[in-house]
Amino acid sequence: MNTTLASSAVLSRQKTDAEVRCVLDARAELGECPVWSAEEQALYWVDILAPSLNRFDPASGETRRWSMPEPIGSFGLREQGGAVVALKSGFHFFDFDSEVLTFIVNPEADWPGTRFNDGKVSPDGRFWAGTMDDVKLSRPIGSLYRLDPDGSCQRMVEGLIVSNGLAWSDDGRTLFHSDSKGKVVHAYDYDLTSGNIANRRVIARPDEAVGRPDGGATDVDGYYWSAGISAGVVNRWGQDGRLDRQIVLPCVAPTCVCFGGPELKTLFITSSRHSLSPERLEASPLSGGIFIIEVDTPGVPVNKFKG
Repeated sequence: MNTTLASSAVLSRQKTDAEVRCVLDARAELGECPVWSAEEQALYWVDILAPSLNRFDPASGETRRWSMPEPIGSFGLREQGGAVVALKSGFHFFDFDSEVLTFIVNPEADWPGTRFNDGKVSPDGRFWAGTMDDVKLSRPIGSLYRLDPDGSCQRMVEGLIVSNGLAWSDDGRTLFHSDSKGKVVHAYDYDLTSGNIANRRVIARPDEAVGRPDGGATDVDGYYWSAGISAGVVNRWGQDGRLDRQIVLPCVAPTCVCFGGPELKTLFITSSRHSLSPERLEASPLSGGIFIIEVDTPGVPVNKFKG
């Protein structure tokens, strides 16, 4: 497996023109974790810092917002309805109708200075979510956790600064995971029976100019799409470490991507306006919005938590 640090020369060859549209001027403080519901043909997403879980219907333009009592890093939809959410205080179930949260477990109850960040449901119905240094954004005190349908919770990876970028290959046998501040994208072998991971290898080490890796998603051809939060781009990485494609966005800080639409050929992109100066917001007024790009290759479907 090749390890790559993309250079400006590579970038000049890989930049790709694509029609990017803002479909929702959400003005999110920190929009994240887009999740496509195929049954509803709707997009769910979170605003971490103006804490809420949100729903957007692209066909009608209708939106709905569920306020959260504290920062929400990520969530996954459940097979039996509702969601499993990763709040600052740990994992909870959330009922959309009653708006009731039910506590499950907090694996970092005694760890000050962290919060949950990116999370996603695996192909076998487990919920994975990681934590991050919420104070200095530089200490390797974050971890990646696996929440099983029976409510048990396992720490799977340690020593992370900002856990991010979870996605699985189409066959479910490869897990992608990034450390945003560590500026690295890893891949693991994934066991669909046990939920265990092994054989960690580096896919890419993108720098600030290429796009520090934030949230990610995969397509059925095995490519890994990553929101390059530091460069205002989406990067499509091959498993050999090659930067296959880069799309420049009309926002400063894209945060996460997911595939949706009837054929899973619409790439949805969340973004942030948190901490942007007035000058940068004036230059990029759509920051915090949700964007789409139509692509040729379908994405890997989003899974639901079995618990």
